[in-house]
Amino acid sequence: MSVKRKLSHSYPENRPVSGRVRLPPLNALKVFHAVVRHRSLVKAAEELLVSPQAVGQQIRQLEEAIDVKLVEREGRSIRLTDKAIALSYHVRAGFDEFEEGIRRITTVEDRPSINFNVSPYFGTRYLMPRLADFRKAVPDAEIVLTTLIDLVDLERDEIDIAVQWGYGDRAGVQSRLLMRDPKVICCRPDMAEKIHEPADLLKVGLLQPSRSRRLWPDILNHLGVQVPKLDRDIAFDDAATMRRAAQQGLGVGLISRIDAEEDIDAGRLVAPLGLDVLDGMAEESIPGFYVMSTKPRLRVKPVAELYRWLLDQQW
Repeated sequence: MSVKRKLSHSYPENRPVSGRVRLPPLNALKVFHAVVRHRSLVKAAEELLVSPQAVGQQIRQLEEAIDVKLVEREGRSIRLTDKAIALSYHVRAGFDEFEEGIRRITTVEDRPSINFNVSPYFGTRYLMPRLADFRKAVPDAEIVLTTLIDLVDLERDEIDIAVQWGYGDRAGVQSRLLMRDPKVICCRPDMAEKIHEPADLLKVGLLQPSRSRRLWPDILNHLGVQVPKLDRDIAFDDAATMRRAAQQGLGVGLISRIDAEEDIDAGRLVAPLGLDVLDGMAEESIPGFYVMSTKPRLRVKPVAELYRWLLDQQW
């Protein structure tokens, strides 16, 4: 009976008080947060261990409290309004803050711990040579260093800081560019005999990176080649695998500049269109390594110190 009385309670009018907006009850926002994540009243009810009717009542009372329509019914499903979607980002950030605060004060440790994830290529090529300086950046914290190729979910994987390859377009995180990763079009010397101009690239196999569907199209557009539907039957998950595939003559690869120069000097690969053919590409079309974290985690001093150290380096 106490639950029913709570659900039927009328919230006070959402008037500004002393320049601040009066917030609706936390429980209503918690229900809204669950509905947004599941896009379903039923699934939200299952998570919260209440009835769908109780969830619907909380959403209606939240709408009344803030005088904004949040959810529209479409048959047996629901649709979030534009304002609901906008609000959801702030509600999620708020609950993330709560979770991080509780996690930090309830974790009993002699030293603060930083969970730091880097892409394997960045770790071996750029971070390991600086390991001594890297360790000095946060001498009072324990750093747990992991390497993952897959894009990490900072919240799900409990990662404090990550350095990942891409375009810096991850939603819900603080993302800053550390360094660009310009590519060189490379293949084995015997395959290069078939490539005399950019359009010839379409006559040979293009090795596809699984982490980016836009990289080859962006490059072909830069070279003035009309982009067809590219064959992605085989895609390579990391830079080292694509490099080996190019060396073995499986196709034309996009190799990071430092690796390409090594292989060209050793005679394993050639750049059939030249090392500098991709100079002048728009910066937003060139992938790179980005350092990522979240606002709650960056409020922790050792995490913020490591984040700043990464940004201060000349990679």
